[in-house]
Amino acid sequence: MGKRNPQPWLVDDELWSRIEPLLPSSPDGQPRPGRKKTLEDRKVLCGILFVLYTGIQWEWLPGELGFGSGM
Repeated sequence: MGKRNPQPWLVDDELWSRIEPLLPSSPDGQPRPGRKKTLEDRKVLCGILFVLYTGIQWEWLPGELGFGSGM
């Protein structure tokens, strides 16, 4: 059995290289309409995985981790 990751919500480079091409991007390179991006896509994914792993509410996501909800 492999070594367990103590922080399974962190996305390593290998996994991110497989996920990143699947994310939508603006076809013309222009910023998309709507709310401005405050975090990188990778950090947002880590935050989502943290919430799913721990079961806490999104509003309680600690900002100290670098991917908090800011609420």
